Order: sequence, then structure tokens, then C-alpha cells
Amino acid sequence: MPQIIFLPHEELCPDGAVAEAQDGDTVLDVALRNGIDIEHACEKSCACTTCHVVVREGFDSLAESDELEDDMLDKAWGLEPESRLSCQACVAGEDLVVEIPKYTINMVSENH
Repeated sequence: MPQIIFLPHEELCPDGAVAEAQDGDTVLDVALRNGIDIEHACEKSCACTTCHVVVREGFDSLAESDELEDDMLDKAWGLEPESRLSCQACVAGEDLVVEIPKYTINMVSENH
């Protein structure tokens, strides 16, 4: 069973976390199931960038992003070549190491 290793994030998981995943799970769903509250302002519909993550290891195991996700990613803070929207990146049999960026572009965050 694949695992997702979430690197430490000051607010969301200060010590980092290791979570079990099933093939086909999104990175966001795995995070939320494990108490890592990654913002997702559009309710996982690929209409914002608040769930942006950087996949540090295992990036090549993910299905390629589609045009809609790429368009959204262009607006993300701290975009990197291994950036994905965690609501769209699905586990595909390989462990992942994921970094949650320090900042997100969310004008209407209700949790702060």
C-alpha cells in the first residue's frame, strides 16, 4: 500500500506525517483523512489554487495534469516544476513525498 510522506509544515503538520493511501486517492483526500487540513476553497473542483502542493518524490508516478489544472497552477504561489493541485493528483502505486507551501492565495479563507 503506498504512503504519502507530508513534510513538516509550520501550521498544518509541524512534525510532518506519514499516511497510508490507496491507489486512486487524491493527495488532498489522504491529507484530510489524516487531520492535515490543506485548504481547498473550491471544494475539490479544480477551480482555485488553495490546495497547491509540491511533490518532492514520486512525481513521475502521477498521471499528467490536464489543461484546466495547468491553468489553475499558473496562478499558484511558489509554483515549481513538481507543483500539483492536491485535489487532482491521484496516488498511483508509488510512495510520494509532499511539501505543502507556506502560503496560499486565498482571499476568503474562513479558517483564519
